[in-house]
Amino acid sequence: MFRGSIRVGWSERGRVRRGLGGWPAGRTRRVIPVTDREAVHVLDEIFGNATDLLHTLTEHATDTAGQTLTVFSLFKLTGLILSPRIRDLGSITLHRLGSRQQLGAAFPNAAKLLTGTIDTRLIREQWDEMLRLSASLKYGHATASLVVGKLHASSRRSALGQALVEYGSIQRTVFALRYLADEAYRRRITRQLNKGETLHSLRRDLSFAHEGAIRRRHLDQQTEQALCLSLVVNAIITFNTVYLQLALDEYVQRHGPVSPEVLTHLSPALMEHVNPYGTYTFPIEEMRDLVGYRPLRHAEVASA
Repeated sequence: MFRGSIRVGWSERGRVRRGLGGWPAGRTRRVIPVTDREAVHVLDEIFGNATDLLHTLTEHATDTAGQTLTVFSLFKLTGLILSPRIRDLGSITLHRLGSRQQLGAAFPNAAKLLTGTIDTRLIREQWDEMLRLSASLKYGHATASLVVGKLHASSRRSALGQALVEYGSIQRTVFALRYLADEAYRRRITRQLNKGETLHSLRRDLSFAHEGAIRRRHLDQQTEQALCLSLVVNAIITFNTVYLQLALDEYVQRHGPVSPEVLTHLSPALMEHVNPYGTYTFPIEEMRDLVGYRPLRHAEVASA
């Protein structure tokens, strides 16, 4: 996922959140308040987009800001896989089911790491409500940002909110153990996040005016500017994709097949051949003999 900061006016701040699918073209874009955790908007992006690409999406890679225990829970309940790259992964609490004695007898080394406990009774009591909530999100009856915001708004968490946290603790523990044990899984997450960083660089090169800041004050104007940037980015990526494929086909004809491992490192988010500043022509010979000033333009005055 791509996260870019924007400036609204001079003092207010907001962020544009953009997502990408399996190929590095932006699939979503949204202006969100800077005070919101990005995690609550991830599912909005996935279930709020009607393209065929999202119907085949099964896994979402993100950074630390894109995950919380509640989001881990909702991803699992809606049949999706959350694969974040968590900063300081070693500092998170790993949870266990059952007592430490039972776990220690079967897995003495793992028991030392799994220090947290899970309230399975609460999960069982709230299971039906958790399923109803996930169905509402998946089929568009409610937005995840609104639901999660309501669950986190109160200083005293509801039973449903606490059950989601407990269930999310299980899912995050499973993720952490898989992340530590599976090198291929770690590489896949890093590769997907690198696509987002490549897009970040492309957008930064294109949006050079005002140092890339969005200075519009109204949400619809901010969204419009973000959409315009995404349109240009996707146009460049489409152009690059077509010509990369043509170049690849010619290479295969001359030199033979290319390893799939090599192909995974190709990206159409290239900028070296793009001139974002335009081309300016100065007809020096034609202008050399010109004297005086250019004629003034007169605005038409409406008749009374």
